[in-house]
Amino acid sequence: MQPFSFATTAQILCESGAASRLATLCREREARSVLIVTDPGITRLGLLDGVLPGFAAEGVAVAVYDQVLADPPEAVVLAAVEQARAQRAELIVGFGGGSSMDVAKLVALLAHPDCAQALADIYGVGNARGRRLPLIQVPTTAGTGSEVTPIAIVTTGETTKLGVVSTLLLPDLALLDAELTLGLPAAVTAATGIDAMVHAIEAYTSKLKKNPLSDLLAREALRLLAANLDAAVHDGGNREARQAMLLGACLAGQAFANAPVAAVHALAYPLGGHFHIPHGLSNALVLPHVLGFNAEVAAPLYAELASLVLGHRLRPGDAMNLTEQLIFALADFSERSGLPTRLRDAGVPEAMLPQLAADAMLQQRLLVNNPREVSEADALAIYRAAY
Repeated sequence: MQPFSFATTAQILCESGAASRLATLCREREARSVLIVTDPGITRLGLLDGVLPGFAAEGVAVAVYDQVLADPPEAVVLAAVEQARAQRAELIVGFGGGSSMDVAKLVALLAHPDCAQALADIYGVGNARGRRLPLIQVPTTAGTGSEVTPIAIVTTGETTKLGVVSTLLLPDLALLDAELTLGLPAAVTAATGIDAMVHAIEAYTSKLKKNPLSDLLAREALRLLAANLDAAVHDGGNREARQAMLLGACLAGQAFANAPVAAVHALAYPLGGHFHIPHGLSNALVLPHVLGFNAEVAAPLYAELASLVLGHRLRPGDAMNLTEQLIFALADFSERSGLPTRLRDAGVPEAMLPQLAADAMLQQRLLVNNPREVSEADALAIYRAAY
């Protein structure tokens, strides 16, 4: 066994309806002033309506920063930090999708009274220093796993993103409440669910840091996600399926936080950067083609995952045949869920493929984890196959 290190969120609360007790959970952590970081859609949908009254009852001051954008730019992070400082927030809550939770992590760090670092100082791996404010994460989509990852992604230019990677960003509590996901549109449910499946698959095949704990989590995550995605997409009010999806996404997040993702994500990021394609959909568009490229090296590992996705539908075969069945089944999830399955259907012009391939090569932080080395020519071939 290779030596490994494993770090994750200190506490996970997995319970439908638990968000109604958010104020109590904040008071138990002795917070007198709380900032909730979220996006305009959460406010518009009223997802905080059942949460906010509890703060007055608990005698805890609360404010909401609800201007988080998808692929959050630096200005959003800095504005949220400024609000947290102005109200002297003692605890930060990330409430929403991955973008809101990522911003909340950075606010908890940068708004700490003793913080002497600027946002620009902490990009990269292990550059964050000091302490952060207490942090609770409440995901409203079953996808990113950001509630259990030490990573925050920020948009730094027109099409470029940088990550902050530090165990300081791991929250104190992840609260998984299916009630908050019941209204999610089918397309969002599908794209975020496939995103979580990608996390599990890439963690299981991660070249450098794959380990026994991440493997256990990745396998159980994939089993939960594959068994419940169709029900969550086609019967959005199914609480059991929704709760299972949240747990699956969380377990996948724990896995890839310790055995990092690879080429699927590296090729997905430029799609989000140039065309603002949602992250989950970007992953889904390139997933079958990256797995096909990797099969030459990773087929034995993909074969081990095939039964978790296909169950009784899996036909006997060798590793390559089982891998092909897995790839087909994953592509079929997208098609059944009504997602675009080709880059051209998602508004990507063919002339941009070489630029996308060049940009994917900038994601060496991810590409080093891929089971098979990816050249720029390989990336272009994968994009062409996905087109």
